[in-house]
Amino acid sequence: MDLGIAGRWALVCAASKGLGFGCARALAAEGVNVLINARTEAPLHQAAAQLRAAGAGWASATGQKAPEVVAVACDITSDAGREAVWSAAGGPGRDFDIVVTNAGGPPTGDFRGFSREDWVRAIDANMLTPIALIQATVDGMAARGFGRIVNITSSAVKAPIDILALSNGARSGLTGFVAGLARSGIAARGVTVNNLLPGKFDTDRLNATLVAAAEKTGKPIEAIRAAQAAQAPARRFGSPDEFGALCAFLCGRQAGYITGQNLLLDGGLYPGTF
Repeated sequence: MDLGIAGRWALVCAASKGLGFGCARALAAEGVNVLINARTEAPLHQAAAQLRAAGAGWASATGQKAPEVVAVACDITSDAGREAVWSAAGGPGRDFDIVVTNAGGPPTGDFRGFSREDWVRAIDANMLTPIALIQATVDGMAARGFGRIVNITSSAVKAPIDILALSNGARSGLTGFVAGLARSGIAARGVTVNNLLPGKFDTDRLNATLVAAAEKTGKPIEAIRAAQAAQAPARRFGSPDEFGALCAFLCGRQAGYITGQNLLLDGGLYPGTF
C-alpha cells in the first residue's frame, strides 16, 4: 500500500532504538524524510545509518530520490533541545508534516516514595514536552492542509498499573489534552492527532524490567520472559517493526478520518470490551 506520504518531513523523538526507531524506519521505508532525536549521539547516528539504508531500499524500488535523514542529539524536553531541532541543518525548521512524540517511561515504584521533583520530571517529559512540540508545529500543518501527530503513550493509560503512578498520571494528562485538540477543528484542515498505547514490546526497556524482576525473585530471566510473554493471548511480545507499521499507517493519507483515538497494541492482554 502506498501511504501517499513520500517526500514529507517527519520528526520522530527518542528514535535511536525501540519503538521510536521502529516508527522512524517504517516512515523512511515509505520515502518520508525523517529528523530523529535522542540524547545519546553514538546510537542516534547508528540509527540514522540504518534509516538511510531503509530509505535507499525505497528509492531503489521506486526509482525516486532517497529520503533525507537528519539526526539531532539533544534533550528534547528542554527549550534548547527543541530549538536545536527547529534549527537543524538540512531539516525543515518547524514545517514538519508528521510529528511522532515519544519519551522513555518514568521510574516505577510506590507513589508514596515519589517527590514533587519526580512528578515534575515525569509530567515535563511525558505531557508538557509533547504539547510543546504540537504547539510549535500544528498551525503550520493546518495552514498547509496536511498533518499527522502520533503520540506514543502506554497501555497503562487504558489499564493503569499500580507501580506506574508517574506514567499513569502524566500520560493520562496528555491523553486528555489530545482529546480536546482533536475536536478543535484541526481535522477539517487535514490534521489528525492520535495516541498509540503499547503493551509489552521487545525493547531494551522491557529487557531491563525483566532483568530487574529476575534479580528480585531469583528466577532465571528466561523463565520471567516466558511467563510475561504468555500473559497476552498472542503469547509473545510485540516487535518495534509491528509498532512502526501502524504508526506509519496513521501518518498516511488513508488515515485521514482517524483522529482523537487511543489505539491499544498489547497482543490482546486488555480484558475489557471497550
